Amino acid sequence: MKKYLLTAFGILGLLALQAQTSQGKVIYDRTVKLQFSFAGMPGGMEQQMPTSRTDKYELIFGNNQSLWKQAENDNTDDGGAFQTEGGAQIRMIVAGSNDVLYTNLESGKKTERRELMDKNFIVDDTIAKLKWKMTGETKTILGHNCMKATATRTSKRTIMNMDNGVMERKEVDDTAAIVAWFATDIPVSAGPSEFQGQLPGLILELDVKDGTQLFKAVSISEKADLAEIKEPTGKKRYTAAEFKEEREKMLKEMNQNNGGGRRVIRMN
Repeated sequence: MKKYLLTAFGILGLLALQAQTSQGKVIYDRTVKLQFSFAGMPGGMEQQMPTSRTDKYELIFGNNQSLWKQAENDNTDDGGAFQTEGGAQIRMIVAGSNDVLYTNLESGKKTERRELMDKNFIVDDTIAKLKWKMTGETKTILGHNCMKATATRTSKRTIMNMDNGVMERKEVDDTAAIVAWFATDIPVSAGPSEFQGQLPGLILELDVKDGTQLFKAVSISEKADLAEIKEPTGKKRYTAAEFKEEREKMLKEMNQNNGGGRRVIRMN
């Protein structure tokens, strides 16, 4: 009898593991708070600019891999144009809408296709893992029991200012408090944006810097076309450092060549 009971429990345990989701597709809303500074430009311009922007993104995961990209046919507008009293036009363009992030969760390597000024770059890098703390708090998201985890990320942040018609960019040290909620019944170490390979479950909600950047899952499906999870390819590949150097060079050239009263603000 004892042997039969152990066998029954073993079968139940196996069925429970099989019931856990190991592949699927998640749609997220990503809301970003926007801050602008227009020193030397006509007054009132900052009040005309939007304070936030929300876009939809999708995450496909399976076979220890994930693919993150913007959802199709979403927010195809350019954010609108603004004209100053002097006739200068400022058009806000959201850059990077065609960016794609592929991650191999087993090896810890990632490959990005980054779009910059209508040019695509293939960037190879590794997952930067954060030190997470479990809080013991739980809540339900889209029918999934989720646990709360917190972490602190230290990185560089770019500040862009328009000063007398000239775009200035400056890097500053940035420490961000991060709060994540991950599903305990989806044992896949994936999540939104660059937050791949972080926690022992799929991240369904993530808040960076108290809402400066907020990701919320709005739908999740166990059905996904795993053939879509492909590593981006290109003729030339860059390391993260090489891409940063090339980006700074291109933005500097754009700033020098941008004349005629027309200014373009790109948000990444």
